Amino acid sequence: MSLVATDEHMGYAKLKREFPHQTVNHAKGEYVRGNVHTGNLDIFWSLLKRGVMGTFHNVSKEHLPLYLAEFSYRHNNRNNPDIFVDVIAEC
Repeated sequence: MSLVATDEHMGYAKLKREFPHQTVNHAKGEYVRGNVHTGNLDIFWSLLKRGVMGTFHNVSKEHLPLYLAEFSYRHNNRNNPDIFVDVIAEC
């Protein structure tokens, strides 16, 4: 099971019961401790927000899971030089 790394926002408190979970304390200037950081998540949300605001302009609640899946795929394959070929092969 993967580690869930977050900041100390109270909304993540219930994760500790279900998943391996560690936090960094941004309020105290802590942004990374070993492999515990929120850098990848921050990058993902930044790309998603730019895509929604700049490209799609509006996202309905009904289609939000599809947008999240698309941006998740893009983020997870951001270093893949053949991403276009791989996507076409899946069609």
